[in-house]
Amino acid sequence: MTASATPDEPPDEDDLARRLADVDARIDEAVRAARRQPEEITRIVVTKFHPEKLVERLYALGVRDVGENRQQELSAKHEAVGPLPDLHWHFIGQAQTNKARAIRAAAAVVHSVDRPKIADALDRAADEGHPILDVFLQVNLTDDPGRGGVAPAELVALAEHTAGCGTLRVRGVMAVAPLDEAPAAAFARLARCADAVRTVVPEATWMSAGMTGDFAEAIAVGATHLRIGTAITGPRPERG
Repeated sequence: MTASATPDEPPDEDDLARRLADVDARIDEAVRAARRQPEEITRIVVTKFHPEKLVERLYALGVRDVGENRQQELSAKHEAVGPLPDLHWHFIGQAQTNKARAIRAAAAVVHSVDRPKIADALDRAADEGHPILDVFLQVNLTDDPGRGGVAPAELVALAEHTAGCGTLRVRGVMAVAPLDEAPAAAFARLARCADAVRTVVPEATWMSAGMTGDFAEAIAVGATHLRIGTAITGPRPERG
């Protein structure tokens, strides 16, 4: 038996292994129900507020995709963990133009391009020889303009603009299901947004959707990238 993790201490490897196995079993069940293939799914473990040792434990268990919401935390963990073969850092929080260079230096994938200024800033942040940056276009599925994401009516124009940025590669769309709407309905609308993007960027086949509580609904409509946090990492430390 191992002690349960506290909010200030991440799960040990045995606990993490159990949590990963449980989530992966649920993902496999949802994939089978949707008549899809397991290799279509990338499971991203969101390590928000946890120390870098959690990333190291996850890596030892075979995790190769981790996500962060804040640039400062992304940069700090990326530096602390150092280069690990095939470890991909995903930036999934709201991007700011003045943080573009720092995001670009650490992230392999950015999930939150929601306006031309962010696309341009990330493009300009590429140093000579920098690899192409994979990006998702974040869609606002609510009527609240203060929420992150581009309005669906403006999505195709954003896709065209971002596709014209020489160091960026539009991979698909991303969204968070609204709290006041059934996830299945929200993700169905996101799938239609994905179809619209592919009219101008045919190769944009990725969809970042689904978290701990709603990834089955996301898989059912075509999600390729799942952002799973506390179901794997346990309670998050309380930080500002």
